[in-house]
Amino acid sequence: MAETGTSAQGAETAQGRRKEVVGEVVSNRMQKTIVVKVTRKKAHPFYKRVVARNKKFYAHDEKNEAHVGDVVRIEETRPLSKLKRWKLKDIVRKAPLVPEAAVEVAS
Repeated sequence: MAETGTSAQGAETAQGRRKEVVGEVVSNRMQKTIVVKVTRKKAHPFYKRVVARNKKFYAHDEKNEAHVGDVVRIEETRPLSKLKRWKLKDIVRKAPLVPEAAVEVAS
């Protein structure tokens, strides 16, 4: 009887876990929404070569703090709109700011 109690408790913790993925922000043009590209690498079942698969996720960014090029961690959540099912958890790495190059005008 003790075995069923421990297995049921373990199932509850696994069921309540939310998925997290890490990806790069490719768009932040919408208000409070970012588009995150997640690249997953997997060995091909027959050829045994590593194949990269990309998928885009729409994520909720409440404070508009993520910018294009940032590496972010997003977390699964309830449906927030037609396409948004993820929310921004944290920013793993900010994109390096590239200063605008001074354009010299030849006269």
